[in-house]
Amino acid sequence: MSTDAAPPIGAPDAAAARRVVVLAGGISHERDISLKSGRRVADGLAAHGLEVTLLDPDAALLPALLADRPDVVWPTLHGASGEDGALRSLLEFLGLPYVGSSASSTQLAWDKPRAKTIVERAGVPTPHSIALTRDAFRELGAESVLAVVRGELPPPVAVKPAQGGSAQGVSLVDTDDELRRAMVLAYTYCDVALIEQRITGVEVAIGIIDTGDGPVALPAVEIEPLSGVYGFEARYNAGETRFYAPARIDDATAARATEVALLAHRALGLRHISRIDLIIDGAGTPWFLEASVMPGLTETSTFALALEAAGHDVGWVYAELAQAAVRDARR
Repeated sequence: MSTDAAPPIGAPDAAAARRVVVLAGGISHERDISLKSGRRVADGLAAHGLEVTLLDPDAALLPALLADRPDVVWPTLHGASGEDGALRSLLEFLGLPYVGSSASSTQLAWDKPRAKTIVERAGVPTPHSIALTRDAFRELGAESVLAVVRGELPPPVAVKPAQGGSAQGVSLVDTDDELRRAMVLAYTYCDVALIEQRITGVEVAIGIIDTGDGPVALPAVEIEPLSGVYGFEARYNAGETRFYAPARIDDATAARATEVALLAHRALGLRHISRIDLIIDGAGTPWFLEASVMPGLTETSTFALALEAAGHDVGWVYAELAQAAVRDARR
């Protein structure tokens, strides 16, 4: 869509926000992805008339924000540096509007076991699971713990760090030996590992945007990794995954998946932008896997593909989200 076409969501209110600081990089395992996301957001905002400064968070960041006080901050930070809620808490203390969910909601979504519990209580199916700390795994004996786990959650299962993104530290497990290795890998990323029943089906990601009139779900994007595993490399290396936007599912199933994604988004108290990851089983039931409060926005990200599938000009959407953040702060 050309930039001179009618904006799909609404033209930015020039009086609300002109100067935007985009934060990208950070020190998490997902630094490189964040830098790519930040550059794409900055380019999109600049193409639609906003003055954009791209900053990599470091010890000079907070003094710079205090001195400059931009109209809005957009943290495109992935991993702990952007999605554990700490930075957002500081932005709230500084009274700076920012794009994305509040610090408290971000903390809920960042912790996968807690997010699963909240979403399940809201009526959304989520795979049976157990969260185990590294200390419990060691002190109670790995073999004893795994014997109990196998009794309740026999393979196939998925093992993942309880906190983190981009599928880092995630393993798909079919045997006891694989389970032991998967636990060790997960603990290299987080002190808590989540062991989860593995649902077989179609994996989809549903992006959600809210520019002030309530959350709206974008078309579901189907994910088909050529290796069979949607890991870190498959997510960000072109050609390793096929994406279908919209997903190759019937209208009734798509409607159910959209309903589940919106329900999860609301249950976690998210705002502005999120991505809800689901897997749809053979019966057409969408299962909640996890939520991202700042989805990847690279050229291979499902969020960007969903925006394009919906016919939205990506830059206009980003600009309107920036305006929404300012309007929300003024309220």
